[in-house]
Amino acid sequence: MSIISKDISKAVALLNQEELVAIPTETVYGLAGNIYSKKAITSIFETKQRPRFNPLIVHIPSLDYLEKIVDYIPEKAKLLANAFWPGPITLVLKKKNTIPDIITAGKDTVAVRVPNHPTTLELLNQLSFPLAAPSANPFNRISPTKAVHVEDYFKEKIKMVLDGGPCKSGIESTIIGFENDEPIIYRLGSTPIEDLENIVGKIAIKNKKDIAPDAPGMLERHYAPKTKTILTDNLQKAIKDYKGRRIGLLLYDDLLNDEIIDFKIVLSKEKNLQEAASKLYDALHQLDKEDLDIIIAERLPDFGLGKSINDRLSRATKN
Repeated sequence: MSIISKDISKAVALLNQEELVAIPTETVYGLAGNIYSKKAITSIFETKQRPRFNPLIVHIPSLDYLEKIVDYIPEKAKLLANAFWPGPITLVLKKKNTIPDIITAGKDTVAVRVPNHPTTLELLNQLSFPLAAPSANPFNRISPTKAVHVEDYFKEKIKMVLDGGPCKSGIESTIIGFENDEPIIYRLGSTPIEDLENIVGKIAIKNKKDIAPDAPGMLERHYAPKTKTILTDNLQKAIKDYKGRRIGLLLYDDLLNDEIIDFKIVLSKEKNLQEAASKLYDALHQLDKEDLDIIIAERLPDFGLGKSINDRLSRATKN
């Protein structure tokens, strides 16, 4: 029996009972629970097999709600929130003491965002608490962008996936922290750095930290298929290097014709980075099911969303 449902009232009831519900967002599906329920938050970490040192993102229904979560909002954080919320940016800000330490991995900051998905905004507005919702996948595995991805991972472990259709952005939110009130990118994501810099000026990037990470998504290996995966600038050489193996290709735009390729997926024939981002994780899920010896991923142009996609692929290919 499927655990996928469009019934928001059922999701509300389960969350009020301290159960977990997978929820849709514009980025990826999240594994959600009441931030004030120790039972629910502990269950998130255990279900995902996620280490406790890796903080969670808190999802709130509106910008107005932010003052209930954080103690201090820098001016540039206000500019970014006003420009991009609801939307795929997460702000890391000084937390109120009411936010449990388990959410923040003991840090005095909390990661928070307003998701841009009508189903989840409706859900949040029917709850008396915000939701912690890391991506609804086992730790380090490929993030889910369809309800069925979550069901495949967790059908024996959670009671419901709230179906909101395929995720439009397709990769996680951009995470921005503040050091001396200046923004700094902790995780590249669905909002390109160029768009952020149009609002607040130049932003530094500090997006890899395996020990006590400042935000989710900073670990060196992440978002990974079970199948060995490599990222390359030279497809022909990589194909030659693995001749005789079952090869799957993940391409940006080129329909490469090569008889030794067993399976290939093109992210965007039109060279559209937004389309490529929206298809990325679903393509990796498909390739991971094809019993391949190797997945060879083509590096994308390193600007805009291409930079974020390359970041995900580089983490997926770390051994």
